[in-house]
Amino acid sequence: MCTVTFLPLHKTDFILTSSRDIPFSREKALPPKNYEEDGVKLSYPKDGKAGGSWIGTSSKNRLICLLNGGFVDHISLTNYKMSRGLIVKELLKVENIHNGLKALDLKGVEQFTLVIVDWNKTLELIEFVWDGENKHIKNMELEPQIWSSSTLYDERVKQLRRNWFEQWQQENKINQENILNFHHNAGIGDPTIDVMMDRKVGGTVSITSIYKEKNSLGMVYEDVKTYKKSKLIIQ
Repeated sequence: MCTVTFLPLHKTDFILTSSRDIPFSREKALPPKNYEEDGVKLSYPKDGKAGGSWIGTSSKNRLICLLNGGFVDHISLTNYKMSRGLIVKELLKVENIHNGLKALDLKGVEQFTLVIVDWNKTLELIEFVWDGENKHIKNMELEPQIWSSSTLYDERVKQLRRNWFEQWQQENKINQENILNFHHNAGIGDPTIDVMMDRKVGGTVSITSIYKEKNSLGMVYEDVKTYKKSKLIIQ
């Protein structure tokens, strides 16, 4: 997984949307719910296999979204120390995200990328990449961004998708409805690389969009196989 877009709204708000691309044989995820774990309020769709999540928010004023892979594709091992989706939940609970990332022990964990939005003092957008050996932390500009998982898309296709995203910005008003349309329809009619991806054995199974606007925070979740949509009010 996945394809992730970030859209800033003014200096304090945003829309982050994630298309989840996984094998169709993987256990079905549960729709988003509000939870309380270790004294922290969490909101996330729950992975059907390991119980973690690829995207969620917490009462620590934070959103974390996971993409499989680091900078380039890699060969997966048979076993790893822990699920990357559990790391998402762990980092949602920490008091300070920068200290949490530094303290994180990732030896024996498969490569991954995190898109982190933190709004404690000011709105921050952070890209965190674990390449299997080293951590890479980058503070991103608060401007429209798109990420595509390195396990599914090479640099040529990633650039194609950046181009689609750039064109979408020129032709559309920035709002949640329009970015959801992008995640449904962007591409060239090739389902192996379009944002709504289908490679027979795997593809896009859900789209999750989280919006923060003033004092409102909510999550829209769509199961693209059943066409069922749900909306979770977080605050």
